[in-house]
Amino acid sequence: MPHTIPAAALRQFIAGKWEDGDGAGLASDNPARPGETVAAGRQATAEQLERAVAAASAAAPAWSAVPMHERGAVLLRAAALLEGSAEELGLELAREEGKTLIEGRGEVARAAQILRYYGNEGDRPAGEVFSSPRRGEQILVVRKPLGVVGVVTPFNFPIAIPAWKIAPALVYGNTVVWKPASTVPLLAQRLAEVLDGAGLPKGVLNLVMGPGALGTELVEHPLLDGLTFTGSTGVGRRLAAAGAGRGVPVQAEMGGKNAAVVLAGADLDLAAEQVMFGAFRSTGQKCTATSRLVLQDSVADDFLARLTSRLQDWSTGDPVDPSVQMGPLVSASAADGVRRGIDEALAGGATLVFQGVLPEEAGDAFIPPTILELPAGQADAEANPAWADEFFGPVLAVRRAADAAQAFEWAGQGEYGLSAAVFTQDVTRVLEAVEGIDVGILHVNSESAGADPHVPFGGARKSGYGPKEQGQSAKEFFTHTTTVYLRGGNPA
Repeated sequence: MPHTIPAAALRQFIAGKWEDGDGAGLASDNPARPGETVAAGRQATAEQLERAVAAASAAAPAWSAVPMHERGAVLLRAAALLEGSAEELGLELAREEGKTLIEGRGEVARAAQILRYYGNEGDRPAGEVFSSPRRGEQILVVRKPLGVVGVVTPFNFPIAIPAWKIAPALVYGNTVVWKPASTVPLLAQRLAEVLDGAGLPKGVLNLVMGPGALGTELVEHPLLDGLTFTGSTGVGRRLAAAGAGRGVPVQAEMGGKNAAVVLAGADLDLAAEQVMFGAFRSTGQKCTATSRLVLQDSVADDFLARLTSRLQDWSTGDPVDPSVQMGPLVSASAADGVRRGIDEALAGGATLVFQGVLPEEAGDAFIPPTILELPAGQADAEANPAWADEFFGPVLAVRRAADAAQAFEWAGQGEYGLSAAVFTQDVTRVLEAVEGIDVGILHVNSESAGADPHVPFGGARKSGYGPKEQGQSAKEFFTHTTTVYLRGGNPA
């Protein structure tokens, strides 16, 4: 691909109009090609955020009065527009965020799938009817939108995660002020353009791009009625605390340190494939990525030989090259943090089992697939950064367990509880895992990453705060209930 692709112009979307930002410069750079700017513009200011919230508040009454089928029709039109642009947007996503081209196209298709799921929400039950103990009365439970919802999204799925927040927010009758990660503003703009082109009324969706401080200003705004967030644990906790202090409901999907457990008797070829995908697809930059691997000792050597053999053919490089399986991290600074984590893990007693090879032209944002084995002593391993900390990169930490009970115990260590995977052919062990591993998502004989839009998504323990996302769980956050005691007058 030539380096002469012109940078796209970044704009804010406020009250149904596209406008330049009034703040500092904002640029989105290609992490695979230092010096190549994918998009450029200016950040939003506090004044522009204020206008965006005011526009969402003004639009809320009329939008909530629109029948759900009509609101859903907008999402269905947007889904069709996304699908028609999957090739172009997938390429922009790969250049901006660093996913491979096939992953970028797949993410655009996933966003369209999510929009289509919620676009059909009008055909599903909208409330409940309960029997009343009194004659001539029924009890109805109806759902109403929160109002103005703030949406704060991360870099790693720049179009799919916004879709699974914005789509339910809109279809349930809320208006939205969206602040995406400043490292991936172009894909945010593309999704907003699609929704605008699908016929959203002005003010229903507003996009403001800028620094993290805008997210804090958003959650503290007096007109905000709810905030949904995906990102780091530290930021999520601060936003949740700010929302709680104002009585604003917050939904936060935060960190994960997800384990894959491979037990004796497992299909080792299947497990090696799935662990590789879970750990190294998207360069490990998934909240559900496999970053811990617990191997029953009797199969550990055999499994590691199969996994490292597969990784010999795992190509790292420019993500727009169709032959590449893994691209760079989102930025050189992100990669620097992962490299420091690897060095600290090695200094803490970890040993290097495998590290892939980078092409000679690879820049500072690239890190090859890396596998570290932790010391046998349990206390030492628990304290090692590779086991305790979320690196958010292509690093897999390995421990050997004597039996299934020890493996399940280690898989659940720490404060996170987002996702896990268990590989076994023994249904008894599956049932033990279901009972014993406290996570929001458990995969059996498949990678720890991945979730379908019609089922709940979210973590247990410190990985999540508030109601789960996706599926019908989304309405638990984006709506509140009104219990109606319905009784007529005396018959004539």
